[in-house]
Amino acid sequence: MTKTNPGRFFEDYRVGQVIRHAVPRTVAEGERALYHALYPARQALYSSDEFATSCGLEGSPMDDLLAFHIVFGKSVPDVSLNAVANLGYAQGRWLAPVWPGDTLRSESQVIGLKQNSNGKTGVVWVRTRGLNQMDEPVLDYVRWVMVRKRDLDAPAPAAVVPDLAPAVAAEDLVIPEGLYFSDYDFGLAGEPHRWGDYEVGEKIDHVDGVTIEEAEHMLATRLWQNTARVHFDATAREDGRRLIYGGHVISMARALSFNGLANAQMIVALNAGVHVNPCFAGDTIRAWSEVLDKAETDAPGVGAIRLRLVATKGDCGAFALKDGEGRYLPEVLLDLDYWALMPA
Repeated sequence: MTKTNPGRFFEDYRVGQVIRHAVPRTVAEGERALYHALYPARQALYSSDEFATSCGLEGSPMDDLLAFHIVFGKSVPDVSLNAVANLGYAQGRWLAPVWPGDTLRSESQVIGLKQNSNGKTGVVWVRTRGLNQMDEPVLDYVRWVMVRKRDLDAPAPAAVVPDLAPAVAAEDLVIPEGLYFSDYDFGLAGEPHRWGDYEVGEKIDHVDGVTIEEAEHMLATRLWQNTARVHFDATAREDGRRLIYGGHVISMARALSFNGLANAQMIVALNAGVHVNPCFAGDTIRAWSEVLDKAETDAPGVGAIRLRLVATKGDCGAFALKDGEGRYLPEVLLDLDYWALMPA
């Protein structure tokens, strides 16, 4: 009898199934330092206790995407160890800040299944929640993955495709308790641009680029305890290349967006996202953003801004996304739609 974990295959999932993921993880200050070493992350709220307390918080929380990576990584052995690809995200909300010393765990519920026409793979939809040591949810989101079948003769389950909203409604955004931007220091934050300076439809070229190396993405994948074979094992793909973890691309693009969006301080919702094309060591990541929507909030001086963040490899032209037939260009790596909080 084997004691090792081969991972779940498509036929192992059932709609309604709840999976509690191992292993809980206590987050310390060193994690913040590693995150900021991996990415040029410079949002003031996550860099300075003094800045955070001046905005009404008890101190500087852990970066939003750091919390996302931890919660995501826990789910990999149970959800995507045998995945061909992580296909997309939707309906994500950050529900409470994560503080140094918090212990995070994850659990997922299967909300959809659909076998692909080739009979070799299927799509699995899960809603994953991250909870802290007090069993308070800090994050939840939906993602869907394409998973291999173990037995190609296993019967296909009845197709259940969840009805997912195209975006989180502005009134459903959760503003951290006590947060205010009425005394916001734009000089220390790095840019003068506030919520009212951005127009819906405006596009921002973030100018800078970062070339990805094997060492950094391997460190990131180990740090988040992400065990997906395609990120570690060069023999897991026919081309003999290790795939860059999609979360690494998200964090790098978000960090690059500081140049032009330094005051988009906190990510509070993930409306939609897709990893469009694979990323490999040696690729140079660049990013641009588009303002999709804006909304007021009840927090003093705090506005919400909805942004599309696009990551590309190399230089495929300013704001290039899709071809004339509506297909993503091969240089596009990521198309991410999120809400952030910004001083109004």
